Amino acid sequence: MNHLIIFAHPNPKSFGKGILDTVVKASEEKGAKVVVRNLYEMGFDPILKPSDFEAFQSGRVPEDIAAEQEHVKWADVITFIYPVWWASVPAILKGYVDRVFSYGFAYESVDGVINGLLKGKKGLLFCTTGTPNEVYAANGMHDSMKQTTDQSIFNFSGIEDVKHAFFGAVPYVSDETRGDYLNEIAKIVAETL
Repeated sequence: MNHLIIFAHPNPKSFGKGILDTVVKASEEKGAKVVVRNLYEMGFDPILKPSDFEAFQSGRVPEDIAAEQEHVKWADVITFIYPVWWASVPAILKGYVDRVFSYGFAYESVDGVINGLLKGKKGLLFCTTGTPNEVYAANGMHDSMKQTTDQSIFNFSGIEDVKHAFFGAVPYVSDETRGDYLNEIAKIVAETL
């Protein structure tokens, strides 16, 4: 099993990095091959430029996008790890999706019907929030975020087996609770791979 992990947190000492380390360890324990793309560490350029569109239309894919698309093609499981900011993914991760999950690679239109091209892959999303889970669950925010990521990115691209886990109030919970979060993540990864 090939596991591609897209990590989008600027703080290398964050709890998100603890999630990343847990996902890598749990994956390797299941015998998976793992590739981590740390977007901030890479300095990934999230800006979709007019030249990108021109290149796509002429059948050329910019080098940095092509490299990421090779990782996506290779993967059986694609995992996003990120903090929720303003009820969404960080801009660098949104830009990654904008540039890498492009028309003709992640999806196409056939007679006006969208066809996802990443079928057969699984998706995992692990995200942290400062808000308690109970608040976001009660006000519908978790459902809204799942709609914009699970459905509008993963399912739209043909990835149907998607699991999304939220870990709330991360700055305020106890170390024991954060440890429970990491155990839950390891279990989800083990069940998926």
